Amino acid sequence: MQIQLNGEAKHLAAGLTVAQLIDSLGLRGRRIAVERNEEIVPKSEHKITRLVDGDRIEIVHAIGGG
Repeated sequence: MQIQLNGEAKHLAAGLTVAQLIDSLGLRGRRIAVERNEEIVPKSEHKITRLVDGDRIEIVHAIGGG
């Protein structure tokens, strides 16, 4: 399937979850926010939210400062 990830086309295996996408990008355990088709996906739903062809995904990293 094809999705848009942070504005760029990306080809993925069908049936992938948001959690699996995060893992494949090496972002597990990091402070991130995921938006799917302009709606925030709560962290509690990452494992059950399946991506579908044409989804637009935005992943934003939280950056701390001090």
